[in-house]
Amino acid sequence: MESQNTPITSPPNSPDSSGTHNSHTSPGSSATQNSHSASESVDQYAHKSAMTEALASDKHYYLFLVTYLVLISALGSFVNDMYTPSLPAMCRFFGCQVPLAQMGLTMGMVGLATGQLILGPVSDRYGRKLVLFWSLLLFIIAAIVSVFSPTIHFFNTCRFFQGVGASGGYFLARTIPADIYSGRNLAKLMALIGGINGIAPASAPVIGGVTADHFGWKGVFVLLTIFAISILLLSGHMKESLPPSARVTGKWSKSLEGYLRLLSNRRFMTHVAFKGLALGMLFAYISATPFILQTNYGLSQTTYGLIIGFNALFVAAGSMVALKFHPLKKAASIGCIILMTGVAAEAIILYSVSSLLLFEVSAIVILFGLGLIFSTTNTLAMNEGRKQAGEASSVLGISGYIVGAVVSPLVGLGNILHSTANVFIMLALLTAIFAYMSSRIAPDLQN
Repeated sequence: MESQNTPITSPPNSPDSSGTHNSHTSPGSSATQNSHSASESVDQYAHKSAMTEALASDKHYYLFLVTYLVLISALGSFVNDMYTPSLPAMCRFFGCQVPLAQMGLTMGMVGLATGQLILGPVSDRYGRKLVLFWSLLLFIIAAIVSVFSPTIHFFNTCRFFQGVGASGGYFLARTIPADIYSGRNLAKLMALIGGINGIAPASAPVIGGVTADHFGWKGVFVLLTIFAISILLLSGHMKESLPPSARVTGKWSKSLEGYLRLLSNRRFMTHVAFKGLALGMLFAYISATPFILQTNYGLSQTTYGLIIGFNALFVAAGSMVALKFHPLKKAASIGCIILMTGVAAEAIILYSVSSLLLFEVSAIVILFGLGLIFSTTNTLAMNEGRKQAGEASSVLGISGYIVGAVVSPLVGLGNILHSTANVFIMLALLTAIFAYMSSRIAPDLQN
């Protein structure tokens, strides 16, 4: 991260009042190191807001900002990852088939996509804090109600509203950084958040598995409710990053026009499709592995959670390693090559080799490749669409959940090993196409 000595209105790496340039720390600098100085330099396009003033005046606020963004982003991961160890047990509890239980994942993803589509323009018009408050409240209510679900269909409906509620924090974790940073500064903050947030997908299955083993699937949603309430209580310390002067005004049709401008932006949509297909691969993996590891290999919910949690660390590792690449977008191309290699090996294993060890090794390769892609495509897309940050973040988030909502039930059709292999191959090929298209776009981040 760059030194926090630069005034809020000066661009990154521009001369300061003494005529010198800001020095760089290594990409791996921690949030604690970054918080030693007053504030991160905010680029020339940033709006002066309560958040930029807090970054300038409080040397500890940057650390709080990173921590809070990690927490609200983690809720988007927890809404699916924490209850996946319970899926086989929920099939037995509700007496339903595997695809119907997996529809809970799909409904959560549809909710996450719908919420971002609606809340993105709302946050651009009314500010980030208001959207964050009401979305968290909706999640808390939906999580409590789901505990009393009489049928799987009622539960799946609750999952939709949980997804809508969790979507607020999930997309704001991308939008808020884009309100105050651009370029490599934006990449560094998002990679830092993504790297630390690797703890979320790593810890969620572990916590969910242990909780489900001791308290059943209902205990998982009680725990999620407590987590969301804690985030809501901390929101009072969160400053607004989008001041009234920078908000969208006028007719709501302007939001539609904003979406249409983004959808017609070829560079932006190429990065979005690349990220969305890669994220769909992750959701296919999340949907299939509870049944592969627990039903096929006979693991307990807790053991499953430990393995999936360990695997998720490689997504975080890939996200952090991406910052070593110059230009940044090269990391996505390398990530796609690694992803294709892992998928090829995993498909062979799922079709013809019954080995938990080989399944795990191939999964780790896939997840590391995905980590390289996620960190890079997030930054490339948000850098292209940062003048409409709320809407751009919504489109970026929706893309992955649309793909995830489609593929999650597909991995449960027929022989789950073979159907998972087929879905992996299909997604890997589509991802490779957009990886090539993305590589043909001139880098907009030159360092």
